[in-house]
This record gives sequence, C-alpha cells and structure tokens, in this order.
Amino acid sequence: MAGITYDTLVTQIRNYTEVDSNVLTTDILENIILNSQYRILRDVPIDADKKQQLGNFVAGQESINAPAGCLFVRGIQVYDTNGSAITGANRWLEKKDMTYLQEYQDVTGTSAAQGQPKYYAMFGGATGNTDTTSGRIFVAPTPNTTYRFRVHFNKMPDTLESSNQSNYISLNFPNGLLYCCLSETYGFLKGPIDMLTLYENKYKQEVQKFAAEQVGRRRRDDYTDGAVRIPINSANP
Repeated sequence: MAGITYDTLVTQIRNYTEVDSNVLTTDILENIILNSQYRILRDVPIDADKKQQLGNFVAGQESINAPAGCLFVRGIQVYDTNGSAITGANRWLEKKDMTYLQEYQDVTGTSAAQGQPKYYAMFGGATGNTDTTSGRIFVAPTPNTTYRFRVHFNKMPDTLESSNQSNYISLNFPNGLLYCCLSETYGFLKGPIDMLTLYENKYKQEVQKFAAEQVGRRRRDDYTDGAVRIPINSANP
C-alpha cells in the first residue's frame, strides 16, 4: 500500500527524534498528528474534501441544515423542478451576508417574500457528523415550493488515528505529513531549534508542491489551458 499508516507514522516520529514512548506517549503523538492534519487541511484546499449533497427545500421554510461535517459551502444550485428530479434549468445562488438577507426579506415590512431563492448565507457555528446541527444555510426569497437543490461544500475528512489507520493525506502526502508532525514534535520537545527549523522548512517545501498539484494540475487540462511551459532564460549574448 502506498503512503503510511498511523502506526508507521508513530514509529517514524519516535525514530527520527530518537525519543521513546516514555516521553512521546501515545496520547501526545495522537494530539501532534491531529494538529498536523488540521494544519495541512487549512494550508491546502484538497480536492478529496469536495462533496455534494442533494435535497429539497420546504415551502415556506427559509433555511436548511448545513450538510454533515461541512467546513464551508462552495456553491448552491437550485433547479426549477421539485421532487427528486434533477432536470430543467438551474441557477447558482449568490452568497450574501445574513444581514443582507434580513434586509431583503424586510423590504415590505410584512411576511417574508416567497419565490425561487436567489441568495444564501451561512449562519451558526461549525457542524458535526450529522446535518441536524446548529449550522444553517438561509436563503432568500423563502422557497414557495419544494425546489430541488445541490449544495457543493468541503467536508472535514476522516482524521488519521489509531482507529483509522489511513486517510487521503497519509496515502497521498506522507512525506509532508511526516515533516509537519516532526515540526510539531520538536516544538513540543522545545528543541533543538535547528531540527525544528529543518523540518519546518522541509514541510513548507513539500506543501508548496502538494498545493501546486491540488489547485494547479488537478484543476487544469491541456486542451483548455494548454500545456504548462517553463520559461528558460537564454544566455546573455
């Protein structure tokens, strides 16, 4: 299997630092590995975290639950049809602040305007493992029928831990994950500073390459964008 497992990563961290389990306990390393994954998650928008969820609005209801594990919404499509069909014309809703939606709905000073939604706004905190949490998506106008919608969002990935031996990062970015963990580990050990600097720089170099793949090569093609050409400086005459 490509990449590394959780157990292999734990062993590598202890071997690289030459610090045994009396200092780098299982609980400490699990926290270091978790922190490293959150850092990578926020340093690079990873395509594997992109998800979609279909649903139907409820007529007269101005909000829907955010999808389970939703970190942020990338876009919402609303179809002219209702029920389970995904046919007909569709529109992308414009993202606005919640205050904009409240002003929009209060223009007439009466009940909220109803129709096909045009705008959406996020409300509430982070969501958990189910879509019945405090995280909400408000739309305006309030739906006047059960329009079909599709939410495009980024989801919190399954984290690498003792009960989950591998994930996308450990399989596809193992060197960067290791360097990030070593940087976190030397920070915990409070030195030596040269080793912390070494692995911090190694991580930054690898995460740039990983980002170039995720937001560069994976989001372009030769037909649409042309082949990538690297400029070469000619020798001075």
